[in-house]
Parts: sequence; structure tokens; C-alpha cells
Amino acid sequence: MSQTLQLFRADAFVPTETPAQRLSIANDADPREADLSGIAVIELHFPKFSDGRAFSQAFLLRRRLGFTGQIRATGDVLIDQLVQMQRSGFSQAVLRADQNLAHGQALLAHYPAFYQGDAVRTAPHFVHA
Repeated sequence: MSQTLQLFRADAFVPTETPAQRLSIANDADPREADLSGIAVIELHFPKFSDGRAFSQAFLLRRRLGFTGQIRATGDVLIDQLVQMQRSGFSQAVLRADQNLAHGQALLAHYPAFYQGDAVRTAPHFVHA
């Protein structure tokens, strides 16, 4: 199974890392051009629910660039996106303030494993059996 996605609500979220450890990447920017040295958290922004470019950025950061720190989703983040976020390489999601954390956690627990590999665990499920 993929790493567990940590959920927070935007109206109560306070980052624990220092600003120097955090890098925000605009959703139209290429993560390959970013200097990741000393960065513990990368924030990828969803300006609206239907804009999925941050999924591609997260996948690129995990699979191609080997980033092992936290990847945090911010912006118009809804619980409907959580499973795909986890599979794309996100480790944290700051949900829009009107979203229900408990419902989001229940959605993530609904599918305990997937047959296909993902951004974090690249081998198919049957290889780990």
C-alpha cells in the first residue's frame, strides 16, 4: 500500500517546518527547474478542483526526481481527490475548510491496496504478496 496521506483542514492548519524548508511550486512551473536542496516540504497548489496539474508535478517529484520529503496539496482540495493524491505521491493534503476530515479518512481506508504500482510503490501489488 502507498504511504498514508495526512489530512488537515485549511482553517486549522499550521505548518511545522520553517519557511526555509518549504518550497511552493506554482502549478504551471516545471519541478525539474527547482532547487530542492535543503527542502523538506514542497507545496503544490490546486487553484480549483478541476485543475489537476499538481498531480503530474507530484508524480514527477517522486518518480523522476526522487524527492523523499513531504509533498503537500493546498488550495481547492476536496476529499474526492484524496485517493489519487496518495497514489500520485502526495503525503499531506490541506483540505478546503468545508471538507469533512473523518469522511476523507474513511475514503482513504476504503481501498487498502491496488494491483497497479503508483508513485511511491512502483511495483504491482502481486509482486509484494
